Amino acid sequence: MPVVTESRGVMTLFSDPQCPYCHRVRMVLAEKKINIEVVDVDAENLPPEVLDANSYEAVPTLVDRDLVLYESQIIMEYLDERFPHPPLLPVDPVARANARLFMYRVDRDWYSLMGQIARGDEDTAATARKALRASLAESAPIFAAKPFFMSDEFSLVDCVVAPLLWRLPMLGVELPSTAVAVTEYSTRIFEWPSFRRSLSEAEREMVADLA
Repeated sequence: MPVVTESRGVMTLFSDPQCPYCHRVRMVLAEKKINIEVVDVDAENLPPEVLDANSYEAVPTLVDRDLVLYESQIIMEYLDERFPHPPLLPVDPVARANARLFMYRVDRDWYSLMGQIARGDEDTAATARKALRASLAESAPIFAAKPFFMSDEFSLVDCVVAPLLWRLPMLGVELPSTAVAVTEYSTRIFEWPSFRRSLSEAEREMVADLA
């Protein structure tokens, strides 16, 4: 079992300021107003403290005394249980399971395409860009159904969806007119206080550079 080489008195999140998976954890922290030390790191050149703590050598990595967690959804759910107010998952088991399924599908269907756009060759990126645009447009009725993603309340699912939508311009994904509900959701969620607080300087510049 990996250990942290440096003892920390407060909960610490090691976070790459440009990583969408780190961004969604920071959204949870901001929504719950958790007192935590956020240490900015470069995912491509991680410091020894992270390499010693996380055998997968990745971020986000959360250190809470003797506990070390990685994988963003595990961290998000841990924070939601440890700091239960406001709750970001439903109490009802069926609704909670559906929320987890939504997060799984967003990762599998949309984040995988985002990864292909960011890291693939030109042809791969172009194909993934087209697929992501089409998939989001087809999902417009889902975005239109509720104020938040399939919910009347802000939830962990929004924390997963929002960082991806924020990065669409940088990825070269322009939504069609048929996806107006996605655009309207984006406008609402980008003005949500915890989203604004969660943005790193690098993430703010993603949009500023395209203005």
